[in-house]
Amino acid sequence: MTQGSAKAGLARSSDGSNPSDTAGRSARNFKHFDAAALANAATRKLGAYDPGHDLPALRKRFGATLAELGSNENPLGPSPRAIAAITSAMPELPRYPDPKGGALKSALAAHLGVDAGQITLGNGSHELLILIAQCFADAAVSVVFSEFGFAVFPIATAVAGAEPIRVPALPSDHAAMPLGHDLDAMAAALRADTRIVYLANPNNPTGTWFDDAALERFVERVPPTTLVVVDEAYHEYVTESGLGGALRLLARRPNLIVTRTFSKAYGLAGLRVGYAISAAPVAAVLERLRESFNVNCFALAAAEAALDDQAHVARVRQWNRAERDWLAEALRAQGLRVLPSQTNFVLVDFGRDATPIEQSLFERGVIARPMGGYGLHECLRISVGSHSENEQLLTAMAEAARAGAAA
Repeated sequence: MTQGSAKAGLARSSDGSNPSDTAGRSARNFKHFDAAALANAATRKLGAYDPGHDLPALRKRFGATLAELGSNENPLGPSPRAIAAITSAMPELPRYPDPKGGALKSALAAHLGVDAGQITLGNGSHELLILIAQCFADAAVSVVFSEFGFAVFPIATAVAGAEPIRVPALPSDHAAMPLGHDLDAMAAALRADTRIVYLANPNNPTGTWFDDAALERFVERVPPTTLVVVDEAYHEYVTESGLGGALRLLARRPNLIVTRTFSKAYGLAGLRVGYAISAAPVAAVLERLRESFNVNCFALAAAEAALDDQAHVARVRQWNRAERDWLAEALRAQGLRVLPSQTNFVLVDFGRDATPIEQSLFERGVIARPMGGYGLHECLRISVGSHSENEQLLTAMAEAARAGAAA
């Protein structure tokens, strides 16, 4: 056999077919491959997360002049103890983190006055809110949440394939809490098949809240077969009296779950650490589906150290209160409507489509969060930045107003 004939023989498979012909048929078969059509029904209803602007690209474009006021981050940063803990954890980098997060759970248990078995750790509270729906909801049940509640609530509902019941919020002209949770309406919306009701207190993106007495009245109306999930991501920023949080009700309400995070006041957004506090049997169910190693070694170490520095948290809280109040008054002085807030951001209602305003701020290196995804097209959510960032915002707002008037 010549070399050429040998190659020709190798070009055919054992059944005599030509591999190139087989490859061609395979390519034709996959010409109309549609991955989205293969997704399950719950996933088909979802869109990918919209992070807003491409911040890494904008940091290159604007450099240090960029005012990032769209993500509700802590401009004071984390405790120095947390930074030191990250450095100390460097030798652990080749190792998997503690899958149970035992040290952090013990520290949280001592801080909160609960048992470690009542705590579930997550890659931010976002993961936990979805995990709760995955564990307890399905296509046979409904989930209740407020019209302008945290955006993860409808996502978690869709992930579980449950029926969403979106309850209208308080009206925009409400005297105390415009666009806030209408707890009476939410209680009235509960059905026999309602498995979860999601609350956020204080709420993102409105900044509004309800006091402890109102929460207690609400949970009294919720049957044992419905879980009440209270997201308290901004709990450490609260300075309003009568707003101590849902945790005090847990001993009497085993159907209550409270979620919190280290991403906001603790300044660890880049590490993503959240936690849920619940009755131990609820936590045991969550552990069945919780991803292994979902909190990395640096996050575990930094969160434990940050928790130990409550003096830093107190400084953050007081600074944020003063800066938020100053910013809100300065915005009102420009003729804008600013909703009440117990968070590290304010929701500003411009009374008209806010898209041109957001674009004008963007062109001046100021990033605010559009609210069109919530149906609040006339609003922007603005984080409380450093004082210089807030001054930059106010200058950009005034310039945008002058440019609009000239146009």
